[in-house]
Amino acid sequence: MAKGSFLSRLSNSNGSEVGSEPISAITKGDSKQRLELFDSFENLNLGWFWATDARGRMTYLSNRAAQCIGKEEKEILGAALGSLFVPQDNDESDKAERPLPFLISARNAFTELAVRLEKDDEDAPDIWWAISGKPQYNSEKEFVGYRGTAKDITNRRQRDRDASRLARFDALTGLSNRHRMEKRLTAILTAYKAAKRSCALMMLDLDRFKQVNDTLGHPAGDELLKQVAQRLKTIVGETGEIGRLGGDEFLIILPDIDDRGRLGDLGQRLIQMISQPYSIDGSRAIIGTSVGIAIAPYDGLEADELVSSADLALYSAKGGGRGQYRFYSSDLKEGARKRKEIEEDLRDALQQNQIELHYQPLVQAGTNKVAAFEALMRWNHPERGWISPGQFIPIAEETSIIADLGEFALYQACRDTIQWPGDLRVSVNVSAVQFNNEDFPNIVQRALTATGLHPDRLELEITESIFMGDPYATARTFKALKSIGVRLALDDFGTGYSSLGYLRDAPFDKIKIDQSFVRGSTESDNNNAAIITAIVSMAQALKMDTVAEGVEAQDELELVTQRGATLIQGFIFSRAMPQKDVLERLENGNLEFTPSGPAKHRADRRTVYRRIGVIHEDHRYEAVLRNISKTGAMIEGMLDVPIGTELVLDLGQGQLAVGCVRRSKGATQGLEFESSLVSDGADGLCTRHRVNPYSLAAAGMPLAALPQGNYPLMPQLNDGPASRPQFMQIDMSNKFD
Repeated sequence: MAKGSFLSRLSNSNGSEVGSEPISAITKGDSKQRLELFDSFENLNLGWFWATDARGRMTYLSNRAAQCIGKEEKEILGAALGSLFVPQDNDESDKAERPLPFLISARNAFTELAVRLEKDDEDAPDIWWAISGKPQYNSEKEFVGYRGTAKDITNRRQRDRDASRLARFDALTGLSNRHRMEKRLTAILTAYKAAKRSCALMMLDLDRFKQVNDTLGHPAGDELLKQVAQRLKTIVGETGEIGRLGGDEFLIILPDIDDRGRLGDLGQRLIQMISQPYSIDGSRAIIGTSVGIAIAPYDGLEADELVSSADLALYSAKGGGRGQYRFYSSDLKEGARKRKEIEEDLRDALQQNQIELHYQPLVQAGTNKVAAFEALMRWNHPERGWISPGQFIPIAEETSIIADLGEFALYQACRDTIQWPGDLRVSVNVSAVQFNNEDFPNIVQRALTATGLHPDRLELEITESIFMGDPYATARTFKALKSIGVRLALDDFGTGYSSLGYLRDAPFDKIKIDQSFVRGSTESDNNNAAIITAIVSMAQALKMDTVAEGVEAQDELELVTQRGATLIQGFIFSRAMPQKDVLERLENGNLEFTPSGPAKHRADRRTVYRRIGVIHEDHRYEAVLRNISKTGAMIEGMLDVPIGTELVLDLGQGQLAVGCVRRSKGATQGLEFESSLVSDGADGLCTRHRVNPYSLAAAGMPLAALPQGNYPLMPQLNDGPASRPQFMQIDMSNKFD
């Protein structure tokens, strides 16, 4: 391009070239034009100027800046610079900056220092400035004050804080996100290790959340997660910090808590609260939760170790039937391995005829005559022997196996029942997965047709979890089943998210009172008896039968009978029996079951039969734990221990239970515990507290999470000679041969 053509594009309208006229520059000595430039800058509101004297008093502030503060110029002039701003909190800046008063007192220069303005009205929004300043000196190098600039950064700071919050908090629920929870847990455990403090960790995930997404849609699932977060905040409050790890997983950090009784109570409250129904855009959703609990330093000292322990406890809780909590123990790894093996073996169990049905009688209250049998699934494993349905049913429900097992149980129960005399009914449990299958009514009809069983003799037991699906599909299934003529029972009523709406809308013939209400119903300080009365009265008004489940003691039988239960089910009459035993009894015309059980209910005493350590003074003995309850235990292995002797039972994994001998005969002693044991969430018991790893480290052991097994006696704190053992040790090795 020619030089002339280029210059022609820079010409003015008169054809003269730009820059051809002389420039009138603003010189340093032109105070008037420089002041006009100064005023123009302030009027554009791009920034302001300020100045102080040597004593830090304001001598100048731009008029626009004064307006921003909401004060007159005369109120500002003479005020200390620092008095205009709120002292900086640690949470107000992510940067490690020196505070303004320090910088001024040290006569340091500063640039873009974020400060928050003082305000007279607490409800007024915060205003943030970025100020820069430089100390000024006269020709004698005497400090004469500061000169500087300021600008409003309120909007920018809010954007930065919003971005920072998005990086640290979950956008959906407002809870801390995974990244923040990991950092918080690491920081807490590092500080607590130095201070020898404890910290509990709860890991939760939601049961049946996927079904809400599938039936109501993902927006409904998001709304559900928001409501769950709010319920968690309500329960946990200021006790701990809650985070969402993603999906339907949550984490709760609980500093300075190691009491497993307190943690178990909190876990149970979380389960109960989260299991209550949710209202979402006019639809009703029902979920549950499982909780895994681990405690530092007992179950891990580092963040990843503690999270892994809590996750394993959660896995165990889900495997135990969901809607439960579990404490971590070092044997859970072995349990997880066995659970995986059970899942693999279960896939072949039906084809190899390992699954069979046993039947437990439902006895008429008052007459003790059998009215029906409940079909209960049993698995006779060729290597493991009998496996509890509490172990394999939850595993089956997580896979497609439950559909095959359910259909097998339905057909087999109908085939067996047709062989029973009279009009005896059979109850068959139906999972939510089965019920929500659109073809389920046809499956029931085919089973009845194939076996020839009259529909009125088949009763389907359904839990409340089926109501969390599509309400219209549920209503259609109920209508189809009733048109077939089968009976319907609501199982485990009152245990999680019961609603009178179920009883109003669903055509149930029977309500089963869960055994958790029967347990302890005869105790004076227990409300279960009143709950049983209320359920029975309601059922009678609705013309429904009631079944009291899990009755084991004579006083329980008397109570549920007096309160009006229609039918009784429990060990007091019979355990579940195979079909051949049922036929043998019925063929003999023996339709009456004689109650047989203890006179009174007492706290569950579990037969455990395992080795433990027993500590007396400075000696350790080996013993066999025969049984154990919350309040006491029976041991065997020490000869002629006097009544009143105090012993410490080493139950393993840091659990020491102090007890007093109340009964003693030969090598057997019955102990009463000084402090009651608490539930471990797995139908077992544990101590509230454990041997602290910090104490073990102080005694010379390495600082680490508690291992499996027992612990040696602590070193003697005095230099005196050890006492002689007072009791003779009995060899109990033959008990395990």
